[in-house]
Amino acid sequence: MLGRIIVGTIFTLIGFVFVWKTEWFLYNFGRIGFAEQHLGGEGGSRLAYKLIGTIIIIGALLYMTNQTEPILRWFFKTVFRIQPT
Repeated sequence: MLGRIIVGTIFTLIGFVFVWKTEWFLYNFGRIGFAEQHLGGEGGSRLAYKLIGTIIIIGALLYMTNQTEPILRWFFKTVFRIQPT
């Protein structure tokens, strides 16, 4: 339990840094071509870095609270119409 909290906190902080320091990531790693094409002109890469950070934060919080399995079950059941066993 404590290990989940520690790992989740670390990944939450990593996601926060992605959202907080978007310009630093853009300057050091460059633009994302796919994001520029599909998410908007000049701001597509910024939005992509923020989305990546937000997904990391949500995933870390789900991991910390041990909710990944119920969420994934619900997702696959809804998307692929799979009946739970």
